Amino acid sequence: MTTAVVPGSPLPSQGDRNVYYILTDDFAYGSKLFPAGSMCFLKERTYLHSIACGMTSTPYMRVTMLEGHSIVTIEAEILQPVNEEEAVFLLAINTLNERLNYFLDRCSLEAAVKATVGQQVMVDLNQQLFTGTIRYVGKITKSPLSSSLCPSYFGVELQGDGEGRGHSDGTYIGSEYFKCKENCGLFLPLNKIRFIPALGGDPAREEPKPDVDEVVPVKVGDTIGFYLDDVFRQGIAMDVYKEGTQWFVKVCPEEEGPTDVFRDIPMDSVVKEGLLSPVFEPDMAPGSLRQLKRERSGSGEELESEKQSLDVNSMVQITLDKGNLVSGIIRWLGYLPKIEPKMAGVELDEEKGVTDGEWLGTRYFHCPSKRGLFVKLQSCQPDMRFQCVSSGLLDPSTCSRIDSPEVLANFPPLRNGTAVSVLQGRMRGIQGHCNSCYMDAALFSLFSCTSVLDSMLFKPSLPPDGHVQKILRDEIVNPLRRNGFVAANSVMHLRQQLTEKGQCSSFATSEKDPEEFLNLIMHHILGIEPLLKLQSGGQKEQECYCYQIFIDKQEELVVPNVQQLVEHSFLSSNLKLVEIPSCFIIQMPRFGKEYKMFSKIIPSLELDLTDLLLDSPRECFVCGDVATQECSECFKDEMFAVTGMKQYCDSCCRQAHSHYRRKAHRPTKLHVPEEFQSRSLMDSPRIPRERMELFAVLCIETSHYVSFVKYGPEKENWLFFDSMADRHGDENGFNIPIVTLCPEVAKYLQLPVAALAMEQSRDMEGVAKRLFCDAYMYMYQSKKMALYK
Repeated sequence: MTTAVVPGSPLPSQGDRNVYYILTDDFAYGSKLFPAGSMCFLKERTYLHSIACGMTSTPYMRVTMLEGHSIVTIEAEILQPVNEEEAVFLLAINTLNERLNYFLDRCSLEAAVKATVGQQVMVDLNQQLFTGTIRYVGKITKSPLSSSLCPSYFGVELQGDGEGRGHSDGTYIGSEYFKCKENCGLFLPLNKIRFIPALGGDPAREEPKPDVDEVVPVKVGDTIGFYLDDVFRQGIAMDVYKEGTQWFVKVCPEEEGPTDVFRDIPMDSVVKEGLLSPVFEPDMAPGSLRQLKRERSGSGEELESEKQSLDVNSMVQITLDKGNLVSGIIRWLGYLPKIEPKMAGVELDEEKGVTDGEWLGTRYFHCPSKRGLFVKLQSCQPDMRFQCVSSGLLDPSTCSRIDSPEVLANFPPLRNGTAVSVLQGRMRGIQGHCNSCYMDAALFSLFSCTSVLDSMLFKPSLPPDGHVQKILRDEIVNPLRRNGFVAANSVMHLRQQLTEKGQCSSFATSEKDPEEFLNLIMHHILGIEPLLKLQSGGQKEQECYCYQIFIDKQEELVVPNVQQLVEHSFLSSNLKLVEIPSCFIIQMPRFGKEYKMFSKIIPSLELDLTDLLLDSPRECFVCGDVATQECSECFKDEMFAVTGMKQYCDSCCRQAHSHYRRKAHRPTKLHVPEEFQSRSLMDSPRIPRERMELFAVLCIETSHYVSFVKYGPEKENWLFFDSMADRHGDENGFNIPIVTLCPEVAKYLQLPVAALAMEQSRDMEGVAKRLFCDAYMYMYQSKKMALYK
């Protein structure tokens, strides 16, 4: 692509040109924040002067920002050079994270620089792809400053299904840049264009290619006829590939057998459906492919309406074999080069595909190997597992929400009566699918009724990980808080992204533990600050997101509460909290999913951290004065209260350890903050207690995670969530998530410990048994600290 020069304007002389940069990380300058993706420049003569003076090793560069034109000094290590040809296209992308992403994606940027008028492209309009032809490349606005850079846009004429979806006839603000039909033209930035690799490029640079229609007369999705073992058969072309000089078609025949049986047939041995002679066409049985097509077609209007309802992320079924269906999610819609029908790129639920999103060397979407298929859109049906309204088996009002679209507006967590009205019922919560219960329960617990970790949704993230954050926020959390329901395909979308980002290739299919999921998304992907900072015996601080309780079996703890378990664990490991966490996620002492150290654990509705904090003022547990010493041996002394660390003022410490049974104890000195060193018992106010409140509990009996969520201040305000509580249909059916109220929990929380220990779990009312007997992970929040984190 050549850069146009405005007639009459002087050519820039060497030294007057600019050197452009893009920020790869956020940078604060005074009160201003320049996010990653911002662009800047400096004069070439300044750049050359710095090289001549040996200043290239300086850690800072003084540059002019392209947006706002402010002059700032920025760390050189976060600046990446961009040549002017690329900079004009990047500057047209308004979303800074996306701009940086395209800078890192060299293929798209290089394709933009090489783009020419007349080239066919795909245009992204509201997450749908349409074919178009480039009619103009260049600037469409004047720069406010003579030294500034003008963004370059693509003027595209929409074609096919895209006709009429544009906004102009090639004119922009009174200036004509190209001519096309009314409402068929658009001016678009790079991020709205998908480049199709040319099939016949520059003859000087590429080897001559034979006509594609001659080489590949059969396309993916075509119905074809062929002979196999001297018997004429029919099937669908699932893939077209070349080995050496010969082309082959991977066919799914109509013969009886499993749906993943494919046949590789030489291209010259197959005949397209439109060329089949009636003489060779055997009678179609009622269940055959062609009969199925007729039965599904119905009236033309009905079929067209059904297909128009399918979009990217729609859940569909495809007939691959006689009477057998495969299911999946549409990941791409559009037109493949030289193929007339609209095509769908589908990611299947199982490994019954033939690709990972590539078709004839070009990538159109991403999915695991053998999970992808390209088929005609007309071959896709809306997934019948979710068309339950007409069957009358489920409440139509709940089935209608099965699609769980994106919700771009942000919604607060659900509390009190609002939580009950939005979340309670069948097909509420997060729909489970394919071993997803660990993630369903964790997400419902963390986001349905609390905002303590909403920083995960809004914290600025690097471009490769911004997509994960967007899925979490717009496809899961916001729909849950607005509609009370999240469909399985939204969680599957997140799981597939985690599979790509994580070290494990099975997040989309295998059962995991909640802590594995939380560590991956919090630390490795979103990079949020660790929730816990711990110190052991004056050693270096340790950081983590979840805390696993480790204790020896305590005979005196028959039915412990969470407060006791945390205190025993901290004491046995000599741990202290460096600061009050905003969220404290605690794993119970269980080994594997089956062995439990305690048959019952009592939820502590409040967790008192005052005596677990490092260098925090503490009260003498005897007289209430400022504590100066702590004794770990006294903590285990059965003469004292079961709960609470044992710290003393100097006077009470001498008195307690004058007893012959405690003379061998070795109390340790506590750090007392300076402002409390002269405080006496008569001073006021008392040392404040630092408490966290319980907001959710994840439970697992043997292999299935569920969760309890506290939605209000009363002891009875509990919700029970199971993402796979019921099921509609068999193998081709779907799970029904259910959220129920469980006020019976309050009854057992009020029982004395002895009475609760005697309670038979099988006799406990409702789902209370799950909370007390199957607890796996407790979640606490500090609303005060959440304001600062």
